[in-house]
Amino acid sequence: MNEFLAPGQFVRHPDKPEWGLGQVQSVIDSKITVNFEEAGKVVINGHQIELLLVEH
Repeated sequence: MNEFLAPGQFVRHPDKPEWGLGQVQSVIDSKITVNFEEAGKVVINGHQIELLLVEH
C-alpha cells in the first residue's frame, strides 16, 4: 500500500494513534516523510510500517 502514497495524502500511523492525522510530504523509495499533527515531521521506513490511508 505504501507504494501508492503521494505527497498531499493523509495517513495515520497504525501503532501511534496519538500522533494524529499526518500529511505525506515526500516519498523517496521506502522513505516516507509525514507531518503529523502531534508528532511533527517523521521519516517512516515504508518496508517496516504500513501507513493507513485516510480519505478526505
